[in-house]
Amino acid sequence: MTQPIVECIANYSEARRPEVVEAIMEAIRSVAGAHILDRHSDSDHNRTVLTFAGAPPAVEEAAFRSIAKAAELINLDEHRGEHPRIGATDVVPFVPISGISMSECVEIARRLGLRVGKELGIAVYLYEEAATRPERQNLENIRRGQYEALKQEIGVKPERAPDFGPNWVGPAGATVIGARQPLVAFNVYLTTNELDIAKKIAQAVRHSSGGMRYAKALGLLVDGRAQVSMNLTNYRSTPIHRVVELIRREAGRYGVGIHHSELVGLVPQEALVDSAVWYMQLDQFERGQILELRLNAALQEIGTNSAPEPVSSGDFLDALAAGTAAPGGGSAAAYSGAAAAALVAMVARLTIGKKKYAAAEESMKKIVEQAEALRSTLFAGVAKDAAAYEAVMQALKLPKSTPEQESARKAHLEQATLGAMHTPLETANQAVQVLELAQAVVEQGNLNAISDGGSAAALARAALDGAALNVRINANSLADRTLAQPLLTELAKLQKRAGELEMHIQAALVERGGLGQG
Repeated sequence: MTQPIVECIANYSEARRPEVVEAIMEAIRSVAGAHILDRHSDSDHNRTVLTFAGAPPAVEEAAFRSIAKAAELINLDEHRGEHPRIGATDVVPFVPISGISMSECVEIARRLGLRVGKELGIAVYLYEEAATRPERQNLENIRRGQYEALKQEIGVKPERAPDFGPNWVGPAGATVIGARQPLVAFNVYLTTNELDIAKKIAQAVRHSSGGMRYAKALGLLVDGRAQVSMNLTNYRSTPIHRVVELIRREAGRYGVGIHHSELVGLVPQEALVDSAVWYMQLDQFERGQILELRLNAALQEIGTNSAPEPVSSGDFLDALAAGTAAPGGGSAAAYSGAAAAALVAMVARLTIGKKKYAAAEESMKKIVEQAEALRSTLFAGVAKDAAAYEAVMQALKLPKSTPEQESARKAHLEQATLGAMHTPLETANQAVQVLELAQAVVEQGNLNAISDGGSAAALARAALDGAALNVRINANSLADRTLAQPLLTELAKLQKRAGELEMHIQAALVERGGLGQG
């Protein structure tokens, strides 16, 4: 049976203080089984979107801890940014991915809302599929007037009464929690700095003012450039390419064009494929022609016991050996960490079911689950690190012939470099978690596999060291070195913790297996 997986795409009202964003991410990471898939921070919006996924109980708990941490560190009375907001944690939607229904996601949203209201004293509004009132299905209705208006109207106007929590707001504001289908968060930048043009185009695009059925849009000014910021709530019925072409036509009315576009967070593969097929006019196209989809289908037919990862691993090693800048050391560190987690899982499985180790049975079962989750996350980090470096390279290629272009280029480069620090820092964090599991299997696991547990520890330490080098080299590239300090402090803590774990592991190797360093 497929393990249920739910996704949460939480929006926090902070992007200008990376140490605050990192603290929120750490709150999510503190929950075993909740995995951060993506981070998107926009300084102009002063907003960060974190995408994390995993088993429903883990994701629900991670969401709660992140809301608590954001409420502790973000004061809406002092917050300024382009994007509308009513809370420190502004929006928390749950999306069913596999093995879980929309109704179950609604239950998660309502259960979390009740807990946030009761334990944190934060007003909570339910939206989309979880909404208790028809007018609250639409997020814009709840967020109308933003935090400043809500602060004045809650407790006064009956329609502003929250679903959970107090009938007032403090400096953390209110939080909107719900359940919805996957959406595409998508921004289009125009070749103008006239905000009025972006607002007129957004009006033509969004459904509420007569535009496309499943499009929400705002006109904003970001990095000195007019932007149409959108959420496409049903990308099948309102596909990306159709929205882009409408914007292109509307922009032409005002003598401007599309400069570039960007995705916020993750996007379903299907949405990109549909747009590629449309633009290339592949009228006879079939999805079976996509190599990766055909390969995945074939591997599933063979069965999960056939260990499909070596196919991708071989491709990765070939790419690593090639004369290209990416993938590089950061990807190799993630790969090493994944191998370490795999060895930990192996030792734990060799311990389960053995009478001699019956006392460790339940512990080993949990370790298998945790190690497999880390292996999956670290293996995904191989591509993620390469993508983070590619973002830096793309920023370096931005035009710089005018002062405005140079300023925009520097801002994009700084943001991309920060991203290139965050990714290996996540690898370092996960490597330390693998080390903790390695200590457990070395101390309690099957003695016949103790050397494998020791090897896992060595690989995990290599992953940490490799990731640390990448964090530091990117820190040296930042124009504002103060941005790097919270991340370097976190790295130092991880390395200190790793040193402590290594001493325990070495002692257990000597005591149980006679495996000294001589």
